[in-house]
Amino acid sequence: MDWQVWSEFFKQNWLIILVALIILFLVINLVKTVIKWLIVIIIAVALFIYSGISMDQIKDTVSGVTEQTLSALQQEATEVMKKEAADAKFEKNQDGTYTIRTTNLEVLGTPGKSTVGVTFRGVSLGEWDVKGTMKSFIEEAKSNASTSGNPS
Repeated sequence: MDWQVWSEFFKQNWLIILVALIILFLVINLVKTVIKWLIVIIIAVALFIYSGISMDQIKDTVSGVTEQTLSALQQEATEVMKKEAADAKFEKNQDGTYTIRTTNLEVLGTPGKSTVGVTFRGVSLGEWDVKGTMKSFIEEAKSNASTSGNPS
């Protein structure tokens, strides 16, 4: 959200905003039913639509924030993966898949498949390619299982 755009909008439409606020104040003070909140919502939506902000802009902003958050979580998960690899516990599941668990991570994969599912602190981070840090993490977890006496 660009504050300069909002500032310009308020400068150009201050009278309409003032009238809407007065109407909202009167509605809230005079009407004491569910209709009051319906009118408030209608006025707020009308102002929102009148402001020129489209739903596409809102969707773009939300998806941008989501992508940034997911990227930050993936970076943090990679760092944690490097730190917790020595303590990773490798388990073969009955269905042929494997699960690797640490304090903060859970990796679910299938042998021979090029991607694994990653969960970081209870939040699914989707499918990751088995390469680089992830490949090293899996190999270290397997070696932990074989040195601790668990079959890998």
